Amino acid sequence: MSEEKRSIGYICPVCGQAVVAERTLFQLLAGDSAIPCPCGKSELSVRQLGDRCEITVPCLFCAKDHRAACSNAGLKNQKLIALSCGKSGLAICHIGEEGQVFRAMEKLEAAVDKLRRDDSQESRGTFLNDVVMGEVLAELKDIAARGGIQCACGCDQYGVKVGYSSVDVICAACGAALRLPAATPDDIDGICARYTLTIPGKREQ
Repeated sequence: MSEEKRSIGYICPVCGQAVVAERTLFQLLAGDSAIPCPCGKSELSVRQLGDRCEITVPCLFCAKDHRAACSNAGLKNQKLIALSCGKSGLAICHIGEEGQVFRAMEKLEAAVDKLRRDDSQESRGTFLNDVVMGEVLAELKDIAARGGIQCACGCDQYGVKVGYSSVDVICAACGAALRLPAATPDDIDGICARYTLTIPGKREQ
């Protein structure tokens, strides 16, 4: 029986190319790992910390390294894990099953290409994609109008923070947030398929 594997993808902030590598679950769970870009000027690292790991990703959007903790159970069981840049709202790293990661990286590359075109034409707008953001906000308003937004903590009061390529729905009681991507047409389909939205809620310390 072949050993279960995970694909890991990010975009190098130095040369701009997509980097996708494959590691076995044993490699990821047994010790530290590194995914260098072929250009040799950036790398993604996974550091094991017992029942979880710390993932450090170089960011194309803010030119800083982002660190995120992920449970080893998540690495093993989730089909796709996405890590985002808080400043841009865009995903910067995808980990999971090969097909899921390649599809997610294609979407990320398309978003990056649009940013580059907008920068070259000096036409970057308020949002990555104005049409997509408008549709996502309209659908969010419809869900809210039918009372379809609630937090897992039990509160039904919330605020909305609109970013460049995503929308955060934030619980007024516990402060937990649900991030809704708003960058590509697929994101419109994603929210249209949801009748209700549940903010995950924050666990008591």
